[in-house]
Amino acid sequence: MKFFIDTANLQEIQEAQDLGVLDGVTTNPSLMAKEGIFGHDNVMAHYKKICDIVDGDISAEVISTDFEGMVREGEILAELHPNIVVKIPMIREGVKAIRHFSEQGIKTNCTLVFSAGQAILAAKAGATYVSPFVGRLDDMSTDGLGLIEQMVQIYSNYGYQTQILAASVRHVMHLVQCAEIGADVVTCPLSVITGLLNHPLTDIGLQKFLADHAKGNK
Repeated sequence: MKFFIDTANLQEIQEAQDLGVLDGVTTNPSLMAKEGIFGHDNVMAHYKKICDIVDGDISAEVISTDFEGMVREGEILAELHPNIVVKIPMIREGVKAIRHFSEQGIKTNCTLVFSAGQAILAAKAGATYVSPFVGRLDDMSTDGLGLIEQMVQIYSNYGYQTQILAASVRHVMHLVQCAEIGADVVTCPLSVITGLLNHPLTDIGLQKFLADHAKGNK
């Protein structure tokens, strides 16, 4: 399973990269705004900085909701760097845009997916990635992980090449369960990735090893 970090914070991206397990980055306009990145030129420059850090797929989202606007924005984004993936919302015009980009050989990430039907449309249109939002479904008393499991089964049935990118992953158990189910990718905050390191028995065991070593050196 690939690990993507869901942020526009360069320091967090670098920290995940330094850990040696990072495969890519996902961003969106909200994450850019959180870092104080506004305006077309500033956003484009920020994407380039991310691409300089990570040698992996970087999802960059369009803000248009019409076909022509999404195509225009997507083409500009794709020209920034070979690793840019054009992030398209799951709407009627978005499905059309995904098909267009697929035919042009431009990678896409279909975002804001909340049902198996939407996931089927994204795969049929040729999306490189499809992003079901696990945590947001959980917030609505709906089984987000159940959707991932359903998508894995459907894609397996028909040999769809679209990769399932589990998004809105909020804690370590979300990540582990996505791995158990068979998600291709998980995108999450840095805290979830580093949270995989933690176990009290590891801490206790290390303390004992170090203490015993210190005794032997006295």
